[in-house]
Amino acid sequence: MNTQTILQAVDHTDLHVDAPWASIKELCDQAIRYQTASVCIPPSYVKEAADYVQGKMKICTVIGFPNGYNTTAVKVFEIKDAIANGADEVDIVINLGWVKDKKYDAILSELTQAKKAAGEHILKVIIETCLLTDEEKIEMSRIVTESGADFIKTSTGFSKYGATPEDVRILLDHIGEGVQCKAAGGIRTLEDAQMYLDMGVTRLGTSSVVKAVMAAEDSL
Repeated sequence: MNTQTILQAVDHTDLHVDAPWASIKELCDQAIRYQTASVCIPPSYVKEAADYVQGKMKICTVIGFPNGYNTTAVKVFEIKDAIANGADEVDIVINLGWVKDKKYDAILSELTQAKKAAGEHILKVIIETCLLTDEEKIEMSRIVTESGADFIKTSTGFSKYGATPEDVRILLDHIGEGVQCKAAGGIRTLEDAQMYLDMGVTRLGTSSVVKAVMAAEDSL
């Protein structure tokens, strides 16, 4: 197990509703120190964080989070606003009610507009696997691929449960060429992280992996 390889796949995350700037600043410091893939933070802190890290760390934020039922126009505005504030990557929550209504064309349209708004910036699509049937996960894999998004992502971390190996396997088996997979929610240990990387996941949404590395260092 290569700890640095794991860290380079981590979106070091703090999306708590009561997170103060001091916590976000500390998150950024940790991410820079351990060279994670990004920090994933609330939209309201993007500009402050981007100014603080001065290009030393990628800034990721969330769109339509955590419920996904904002209108498409609102989500598109959120993406443009986040990028204007300095976000490098955006993670958007799909409209889960539309999934249940089988409004697949509407979901594809929304995600296509989202990717157009994101442009060259990385767009990750959160499908909240814990609320979907296997058939719906397969359908979302197809739609995310067709939309041109860069990643499919398992979870917000704010619903029933997060990533599972079973759900990740479904996504990896059904996304198209050029689409990567991000596992998020419930990734607590380096062993958890390594398992998902071994499966083929390329990003991990977690607040725990860096803490695990820090704890291991403190125990030496």
